[in-house]
Amino acid sequence: MSDDSELLFVQGDLAATLGNSKAKAVEEVASLDRNYLLKVSEQDLIDSLTAKYQVQPIELERESIVADGPRDVDITHRGEMAFEYDQEEVTIRGTALTIIVPFHGDPMLLRLRPSTFNFNPPRGRIIGQELHLEFRGQDLKGEQLKREYERVLADVEQYVSWQRGTVDAHNQSMRATITQAVTQRKAKLKKDMDLVASLGIPVRRREIPDTFVAPQVRRKPKIELPKVAAGPYKPEPVLADEHYEFILKVIQNMTLVMERSPTAFAKMEEEHLRHHFLVPLNGHFEGDATGETFNYHGKTDILIRHKGRNVFIAECKIWHGDKAFTATIDQLLGYTSWRDTKTAIILFNRNRDFSAVLAKIAQLVKAHPNHKRELPIEGETCFRHVLHHRDDKNRELILTVLAFDVPSQKPEEAGA
Repeated sequence: MSDDSELLFVQGDLAATLGNSKAKAVEEVASLDRNYLLKVSEQDLIDSLTAKYQVQPIELERESIVADGPRDVDITHRGEMAFEYDQEEVTIRGTALTIIVPFHGDPMLLRLRPSTFNFNPPRGRIIGQELHLEFRGQDLKGEQLKREYERVLADVEQYVSWQRGTVDAHNQSMRATITQAVTQRKAKLKKDMDLVASLGIPVRRREIPDTFVAPQVRRKPKIELPKVAAGPYKPEPVLADEHYEFILKVIQNMTLVMERSPTAFAKMEEEHLRHHFLVPLNGHFEGDATGETFNYHGKTDILIRHKGRNVFIAECKIWHGDKAFTATIDQLLGYTSWRDTKTAIILFNRNRDFSAVLAKIAQLVKAHPNHKRELPIEGETCFRHVLHHRDDKNRELILTVLAFDVPSQKPEEAGA
């Protein structure tokens, strides 16, 4: 091997280095500006920090190995060969050949010692995403050289396999660590805000930067944390999850009545169908201590308003195809202006192929430019997704689509 190659897997302890990385992730969460942390999309922030602090394991690209050389080099000998020339050191002209092994993963790992190791680690030079193995000699032979570099590659892969368990465990636990740090700090910040609010006196405002940008991470593409608008965080009215689920349950129960008595609703238009939901909803929520009641605005909305803002909106729509359904999503986005708003689309199918309609719903929501992620929900005719506001990716809303088959004809006429 070349005299200027380095010993691999000996320059630091892998477990300790990854542990320090986890501690730095928690420290970064603690250092984030309070207004930024309260305003940013929590899931987007967790995704960004997880990508930053996870470590990509090493994978050698054996199929892409290439050779550089041969080339003439001066080879310095000491010891027995030098003594043959009656000198302590002798330089002889020889040949060098470099085997270049591309790899995926964090180059840092090629320098860190796993918990399992031996006392004869391989040598090489790490240049970017390549491992350079240089071989020198006065009389290099092909078969001998091939055996030598295969032995070195096998040693590298052995160390990589010893690292894998520690790296995988680090990556699997990193998201949970960051999630816990973010949720705990947000909870504390909100508790602190409640403390200040209870004093009944104004708070001095501080200047804050427009955005927060994460520093460039060594050996990784530049990762930026999600951006938020400037200004202090203001608490927003949020519909509790249990109330949201209860509202949807009331809607589902009313729609089951429609499915079981199709002739009573067969000729009703969207606006008339909507009125049948307002009665049971207001029966449950009218007179609530918060003063939140159901009413409607415009042509098809069912909504809850709090201090002039919509915190729940539902749209009753008859299925009229892909474009009309996408337009309904756009309509909901046009109504919402507060993060974490809960929304719903109550979709009535009056076509014969209900299965085809169900197959399209999730695809159309995921194809929407404001779609962020899908959420689990029970039921073959229920779909739930997270979307972001038209002008701000940090303002998220939950969209639940409840699809129902309400024929437009009497049962005996449906098969005609």
